[in-house]
Amino acid sequence: MSNCRAWRAGVGMTQERTEARAGLIGFGIQRSLTPAMHMREGRAQGLAYAYQLIDLNELKKTPDDLEALISEAEARGFCGLNITYPCKQRVLPLLTEVSDDARRLGAVNTVVLRDGKRLGHNTDWSGFAEGLRRQLPDADLTSVVQIGAGGAGAATAFAVLRMGAQTLTIFDIDAGRSAELASEMANLFPGAGVVAGRDLESAMASASGLVHATPMGMDKHPGLPLPAELLNPPLWVAEIVYFPLETALLQVARRRGCRVANGGGMAVFQAVGAFGLFTGLAPDAQRMLAHFAELTGTDEIALAQLA
Repeated sequence: MSNCRAWRAGVGMTQERTEARAGLIGFGIQRSLTPAMHMREGRAQGLAYAYQLIDLNELKKTPDDLEALISEAEARGFCGLNITYPCKQRVLPLLTEVSDDARRLGAVNTVVLRDGKRLGHNTDWSGFAEGLRRQLPDADLTSVVQIGAGGAGAATAFAVLRMGAQTLTIFDIDAGRSAELASEMANLFPGAGVVAGRDLESAMASASGLVHATPMGMDKHPGLPLPAELLNPPLWVAEIVYFPLETALLQVARRRGCRVANGGGMAVFQAVGAFGLFTGLAPDAQRMLAHFAELTGTDEIALAQLA
């Protein structure tokens, strides 16, 4: 089970538990709910699980320190590391092995530390896909528009194409970045039509679904990523932001009659995947969803959509 090890619960006690250590490396990650979700699920499974935030901002470190931080985690007996902005691509050359999906995507968010090896995976795309499947099981993937071509956008684009999207039009404030991501995805999915968008209004007129993959809508980045009048049924709208869970985009889309999928799905199911990879235990997804609902104050209706 990775670098996990057994230990006795206390003097005179015979019950053995398993100890595990993991962490999250990234910049400005103090509000992340990932540690809480991992540790609560660990406790529920009899696992003494410590999950540490390794915040580059707090530690005054940069992505250039990534090798040293991973080596330190290995020395401390960590069984795994989650990797987030700005290190998902930078970590690739530091790994022993990379899963096929992570290699194709060109980004790793989960590193298993086992037997002296560093095994890279990507649970971002699968987490988004599972959240979308659960909230919008009959989502029409005929013609999907995506706003955002950064690291999260790469994961969501990969996800909808893996789910069978026939066409995907990608927009970004940086036209070069949207063109690059479209080219990469077109190479990975030659059977689909993947292009960088030029005219958002025109693309939205024929879209069956919208994926939003930028920070807009977060507490520190309020607002809508596109004009409200472009949100019309039968369009569905999927979000990656979960601070707040009910973003302005989702509020407006719902009011205008569109079905929506919140960012909680990606947040929870990337953690579900990583927990299993780190510990070797089968996570209880429903229990982790319930904990996420508790942490975010999600109402029962929103939780039921993800159940």
